Amino acid sequence: MDTNMVMDIGMQGLIVAAKLAAPILITALVVGFAVSLLQSITQIQEVTLSFVPKAVAVAVALLIAGHWMISEIVTFTNEMFDKIPMLLGGGS
Repeated sequence: MDTNMVMDIGMQGLIVAAKLAAPILITALVVGFAVSLLQSITQIQEVTLSFVPKAVAVAVALLIAGHWMISEIVTFTNEMFDKIPMLLGGGS
């Protein structure tokens, strides 16, 4: 196992982590922007007004994208387990 293999596994892990975090982060970003725009227009500065819609939107995003997220992480884990013999030098 050389440095390139370790870097490749690390890069794949970061890419999978970014793909899994993207739906949640983008949802929170869009809803947060919309709520803060609404707050600035109406001049209502209530803390719960910004938190509750984001929490609900993130929960909905998890319900919608949850199956895809689980299948992505399971696929990545299976690929990593399949690479173990090659990483140990036993396979080709």
